[in-house]
Amino acid sequence: MVAQQAADVIKIEAEGLLRLAERIDESFARMVAAICSASGRVIVAGIGKSGLVGRKIVATLNSTGTRSLFLHPVEAMHGDLGIVSRDDVFLALSNSGETEELNMLVPIIRDIGCTVIALTGKTGSTLAKASDIVIDVGVAREACPLGLAPTASTTALLAMGDALAVVLINRKNFKTSDFRKFHPGGSLGQRLSRCVGDFMLTGAVVPQVAPGTPMAEVLREIDRCRLGATLVVQPDGFLAGIVTDGDIRRWLLHHGDIFGEVVDAVMTPHPRSVSPETPAFDALNLMEHCQITVLPITNPIGKLRGVLHLHDILGKGEFKFNGR
Repeated sequence: MVAQQAADVIKIEAEGLLRLAERIDESFARMVAAICSASGRVIVAGIGKSGLVGRKIVATLNSTGTRSLFLHPVEAMHGDLGIVSRDDVFLALSNSGETEELNMLVPIIRDIGCTVIALTGKTGSTLAKASDIVIDVGVAREACPLGLAPTASTTALLAMGDALAVVLINRKNFKTSDFRKFHPGGSLGQRLSRCVGDFMLTGAVVPQVAPGTPMAEVLREIDRCRLGATLVVQPDGFLAGIVTDGDIRRWLLHHGDIFGEVVDAVMTPHPRSVSPETPAFDALNLMEHCQITVLPITNPIGKLRGVLHLHDILGKGEFKFNGR
């Protein structure tokens, strides 16, 4: 009974998000354009649960390159309005659109000269009518059985904030190296500030086979190390190629049976690689750009030194040094 109730909550919130995705329209594009063209900051305001979600949206925007701050509507009416300028964009969050403290603030914000954007569940509300752009974040029902506690509505608001942040990342060409600048004290920032050699895998945990190896043995080696790939290494230690799960899948789709082949026929020759001295954020950018999860590590003349998996950069478990 308890498990079913919990599952029902998740389903209701998921339904709300799916319907929200269907309603994203030109208003969202106008919001993004307004933020990108503004020389000031994104000022986010809300009361209660909407205010708490607003603080999270501000944190996400700041960490991904969009200068933002949270303004409490009540504190704004008692002096904090001094932080707002005409170059800012104002995001007003209210599911009902009838939050009195927020609606009292909006005309003053408009007088300052800010573009006002409402994220509300009621497109005919007082807040919506007073705004330049209206983003509909309404849901059909709350997950709360009484229909009182904000649940599905706050999830929808949070998701819309995430959608905004991600679109702005793409519009501003925000890079992993930029993320590192804003997270020097976080675990990811610490990883990205190091070199690949600090946590690449070495020794017996590096999957590798020799040229000419039958594919049956190649598959066993991939399964042994569980990195989704194996490197093809010449007897003198030079990297010859790589075979990934994707290479195997594509071979099966186009050629059928793979067990009669040797690794040379299936591998990707001369794969991309980096040196142990490469900054981790450069390696991560390369992996993201090429859509790969396993990166060979070589010395300047192409001899294998180790391998780097995406999970080791992003922090699978505790931070690792040399795979230990």
